[in-house]
Amino acid sequence: MTDRGSSALRQSPDMLTVGPSSLKWTGNNLVIDINEVSSLPLIARMRGRITLTPSAITQVELPLTPDGAHVWRPFAPIARINVDLEAESWQFDGHGYFDSNFGTRPLESDFTTWTWARYPTATGATCFYDAKRRDGTTLDAAIGFDSSGAAQHVKSPASTPFKRTLWALRRDTRADAGTKPRQVKAMLDAPFYSRSVVETQLDGETVQGVHEALDLTRYANPLLKTMLAVRVPRRAKWKF
Repeated sequence: MTDRGSSALRQSPDMLTVGPSSLKWTGNNLVIDINEVSSLPLIARMRGRITLTPSAITQVELPLTPDGAHVWRPFAPIARINVDLEAESWQFDGHGYFDSNFGTRPLESDFTTWTWARYPTATGATCFYDAKRRDGTTLDAAIGFDSSGAAQHVKSPASTPFKRTLWALRRDTRADAGTKPRQVKAMLDAPFYSRSVVETQLDGETVQGVHEALDLTRYANPLLKTMLAVRVPRRAKWKF
């Protein structure tokens, strides 16, 4: 992640370029070219290409607040992904997805916590979105996708807690009664955010997928925001 000024931005109907990196839609694939430098404490060049091939593009949008100020957009909930970065062991070919969040207010203004997860299943993929809003209401969404991109709300098992992160961030996800989710691989562990590969059981099927947990009360802390600014490099005057 690198913050850049508007001089580093170029956009067309099929391409978004931010500094030396870009995303291009070819009609069949999303091609992501990366040319960046990572931040402290491990400063290194990150360069290479990621190619995403969706099984279908959806038109699904999930409002996360009643007024639609925050929206989740799963563009390609089922896809193949090829990762080819210029570093040893940073190559991968397998199952993937592409989604995004949009909003008109800061997340910490409307939410205290949320968890999100996407699990590949025998018939497609199932996504769970659970959030606690600051007005006391909750979001409890379970959506199933098939390979054609069709989406429908599905019945989900109970929310089940599992082991906290190294920063003691609380985590839970959906799991059949009598089973307990577990982390298979850590991907990112921050004071306010966790992303990991989690294994759980849904309708008798053991699945592994990407899980995230976010504590927005922690994130709103001025000290943490200062730390985050240090972690994200800024290139305000970058030009083509």
